[in-house]
Amino acid sequence: MPRTVLLNPGPVNITDKVRQAMTLPDLCHREKEFSVLMASIREKLLQAFDLEQDFTSVLVSGSGTAALEMAISSALSPERSMLVIENGVYGERISKLCAVYNFNYQTIKLDWGVPPNLNDIENKLKTQKDIEVVSLVHHETTTGLLNPLKSVGELAKKYGKIFLVDCISSMAGDEIDFASVDFAVGTANKCLQGVPGVSFVIFRKKDLDRIIKIPARTLYFNLAEYYKAQEAGGLLFTPSIPAHYALDAALDELIEETVAGRIQRYANAAKLLRDGFQKLNLEFLIPETLRSNCLTSLKLPNGLSYEKLHKKLKLNGFVIYAGQGNLNDSIFRIANMGDIKKEEFQKLLDVLKNAL
Repeated sequence: MPRTVLLNPGPVNITDKVRQAMTLPDLCHREKEFSVLMASIREKLLQAFDLEQDFTSVLVSGSGTAALEMAISSALSPERSMLVIENGVYGERISKLCAVYNFNYQTIKLDWGVPPNLNDIENKLKTQKDIEVVSLVHHETTTGLLNPLKSVGELAKKYGKIFLVDCISSMAGDEIDFASVDFAVGTANKCLQGVPGVSFVIFRKKDLDRIIKIPARTLYFNLAEYYKAQEAGGLLFTPSIPAHYALDAALDELIEETVAGRIQRYANAAKLLRDGFQKLNLEFLIPETLRSNCLTSLKLPNGLSYEKLHKKLKLNGFVIYAGQGNLNDSIFRIANMGDIKKEEFQKLLDVLKNAL
């Protein structure tokens, strides 16, 4: 059967090794073998990003939003507030989670695709003394904008705040400076090149005592309880076992390629595509200096609907992605995450040229 190349921001094309891992024997999650598998994944996550000394990791079965909800619901102390930087759907999702948990929170709202002004953030941190956590989406896939993680993290650190980052679409695809990050949320099925069904929170060991003292606000997403169970080799709820098998294999591949190597591969793919898009006279939504390595948003040419373009490309084996919200009718998105070969990207450009 001909291969379909997924140009959406997850789930992604995976290697045969990762696919075969899902056919490993059926396993009871209460057996020692699963404890060993879980410990292996938790360790490899830290090893891949060179975080073993200061960080620990917790796995949760579910999409990246499951891990994000785990981090948001478990990181904020009672009577304190969270500062949320919103410039896309996923920043807005953090605010929605805060509202669901009835947290005190403040927002810096920007138009989609507009990076935050550091002075605005600093003013909030100077004047709003109850802020404990600063939250940011690193790669905002709504537009393909890469938010200034390092600069915002340094501000959070300067004012003694906890820095919580949604790295769901950037982990292993864009460079992450973990020096000021306290919580990093990720998922298997994007740049790690696993499959949907398992996500994770990586957080600083020094924050454990504080997290454990925070009263439980949720049963399924309680980070402290997951940590205690997984440290003891157990777990709280039935996990997605095939997705764990796949993630373990995907992390082996990542460690072999190295995170720096994968980031460079994605950067090379993005350059090849963007040079091609430019030759096709397509208009970019995000300026070059603000784009992530992993996704490009392009304006739909006049007279061409997304549905028509999507259909033409899908008939040739390529799946692209629509815009969201108020960008639904004006842009399309092409991600370059996953196990995609250079020849496939070149073929895409040829197919796109004919489709246009």
